[in-house]
Amino acid sequence: MANLGFIGLGVMGSQMVNRLLDKGHVVTGYNRTRSKAQWLVDRGMKWGESPRAVAAAADVTFVMVANTEALKSVSDGPDGFLAGLSAGKVLIDMSTVSPSASRVLASKVREKGADMVDAPVSGSVTTLQEGKLSVMVGGRRETFDRVKPLLLDIGPKVTYVGDNGLALSMKIAINLSLAVQMLAFSEGVLLAEKSGIARETAVDVLTHSVIGSPMVQYRGPFVLKMPKEAWFNVNMMQKDMLLALEMGNELNVPLPTTAIVNEFLTAARGMGMADQDFAVIFNVLARMSGVLK
Repeated sequence: MANLGFIGLGVMGSQMVNRLLDKGHVVTGYNRTRSKAQWLVDRGMKWGESPRAVAAAADVTFVMVANTEALKSVSDGPDGFLAGLSAGKVLIDMSTVSPSASRVLASKVREKGADMVDAPVSGSVTTLQEGKLSVMVGGRRETFDRVKPLLLDIGPKVTYVGDNGLALSMKIAINLSLAVQMLAFSEGVLLAEKSGIARETAVDVLTHSVIGSPMVQYRGPFVLKMPKEAWFNVNMMQKDMLLALEMGNELNVPLPTTAIVNEFLTAARGMGMADQDFAVIFNVLARMSGVLK
């Protein structure tokens, strides 16, 4: 049983806390909107009044927020988690932010005598609930060894990839492929549909064919019915595409398909779909194809 903190109790973060509570850990949590986390308090999670309070109360603190700006808002200032860190504590940042921003934060954490790893995840809420989530970790090896058992309580696959920031590089490399796969899948469905094949039949055949990756199998059916609550919305996915394009520019790696799918995400936002799951790029292409009006 460990004394843990968790900052950022959104869709994924709250389910992670749920698993950590199931494992018997003590968890102190904070979320900008407390009402969204009340069910976890009812389950036994302690409530921290600020990110600082959470970091001060815990030996190991997890952070999972939307972007670099959100990470700064919970880290800096008198109520930020940096103010609550002290020697011997560990911060596990599971947010998907730029690798350079993560390395800057790691330096600030170490100035407090604590240490930090970046530990983004690959998978969705369903993957997490099924116990199939994978975690990538960047940072000092000895710190990774210390927190690995905790990460295994969240997901069964935990991989050390190297120094701080490299796990984020790996996560961004994965996410660009998710969006590109979704666009390619949408092209195939619409080509089949406009040829005269029922959409349901096309989705069934494609998801069970050689192109049926795990992502295609669980998200492909969204083109038949989009989920009421986005698993990973357009804004979040475009944030990751822009991070990928920034990295590609810095590293001289052309990312042509990433650039194309980024434009489809922009179109989705322009059509008022920003809060829908990024699979809604199918609807963008369907409108361009004349299938949807």
